[in-house]
Amino acid sequence: MVASEAMVRQLLDDNDIVGLQEWLDQHPPYRIADELARLDEVNAVLLFRLLAKDRALAVFEELDPADQHKVLSGLRHQAFGDVVEGMAPDDRARLLGEAPAKFARHVLAGLSPRERAMTAALLGYPEGSVGRVMSPETVAIRRHLTAEQALQVVRTRGAEAETVYTLPVIDDQRHFLGTVALRELVLSSPDQPVAELVDADIPRVRATDSAEDAARLMQETNLIDLPVVDSEDRVLGLLTIDDALEVIEAADTEDIARQAAAAPWSGHYMSAGVAQLARSRAVWLLLLIVAATLTVNVLQIFEATLAQVTALALFIPLLVGTGGNAGAQAATAAVRALAVGEVRTTDVLRVAWRECRVGLLLGVMLATVGLVVGTILVDLAVATAVALSLILICSWAAMIGATMPLLAKRLGIDPAVISAPLVTTLVDATGLIIYFLIAHAVLNL
Repeated sequence: MVASEAMVRQLLDDNDIVGLQEWLDQHPPYRIADELARLDEVNAVLLFRLLAKDRALAVFEELDPADQHKVLSGLRHQAFGDVVEGMAPDDRARLLGEAPAKFARHVLAGLSPRERAMTAALLGYPEGSVGRVMSPETVAIRRHLTAEQALQVVRTRGAEAETVYTLPVIDDQRHFLGTVALRELVLSSPDQPVAELVDADIPRVRATDSAEDAARLMQETNLIDLPVVDSEDRVLGLLTIDDALEVIEAADTEDIARQAAAAPWSGHYMSAGVAQLARSRAVWLLLLIVAATLTVNVLQIFEATLAQVTALALFIPLLVGTGGNAGAQAATAAVRALAVGEVRTTDVLRVAWRECRVGLLLGVMLATVGLVVGTILVDLAVATAVALSLILICSWAAMIGATMPLLAKRLGIDPAVISAPLVTTLVDATGLIIYFLIAHAVLNL
């Protein structure tokens, strides 16, 4: 990959058009898309314009919306129109949903009436809903048809659909009755009724439902297509597996960014500017600085204790680091479990008790090490205070780290916002209070 990137950049620097075309011919669309995302706007457009029309569309649909916008902004009117007209409606809606309003109006104005209508319909659904990412170009089969008649419908209309592997079965009012797999139609006798082949237990989602929840449902049920219906159970389209994977990837990317105390950004990391990356992290860092004043205040309150036994200060970094890491581990586990549906907000007490015991076991293990190290470096009394503090801090940190995301979810807040750094900052302050209170009791201060 590194050699490939260096080769493309060298060919661009040399203005070697023949060499670039040879490189494009030798690589699949997803590899070309990755290289385009790494380039600046001028070079990305130059490379994209060297692609043949059919290859250009395949490469374009592999790009993230931010990188698609980067490429489109540098194309001439005719090339621009060809690309957006050839896109699947759901991919086009995703692009326009993240683009400036002026750009979106320009794209919609250049579309054919049919494509404009489908795209506008998808954009009419709430952001983050299944309706925004479903494919409306589907082949629905009437239940009264035979297998041979259904196959004829697929042959007639299949070229316009994004997928024909899963076929919704409907009645005369387009109400969803179930699905039939193309494989079943092919393997069945020609005169077998579709009504006998339909799978009525297949799950379906409403167009206004969460796209992430729908994608997770596909992941759990191993579906390659998920039917999408309206409030009256009429078929609107399908959520396909490739779109579901993109939804999950986007959700996981956002969660990872928030857990690292940063705002998510769109586009390729290598093409993101330094200022853009700094902006995505600055706000959270400022908030964490404010939150860290809690730790400073705790140290000020117990300043007299430190003055009496200065050796206590030696173990503050150890306790703060251990507590923060234990809390961050528990918070990360909780956010992940929430995301994949392994825990619910109603499990908060069970999770708290579970993590409290996990923290207790970890604390006992670490306290044994801390007792030995503390005795060697200082004395047994201080080492005992450190050991007991490690036990309580680990239990407290694990319980707080795991329950905060669940409580946030219950309050309607994204659990990932309760990020590991925020949990760490809170545990730092409360852990020091535990440490100094135990030191007071053990050392008779």
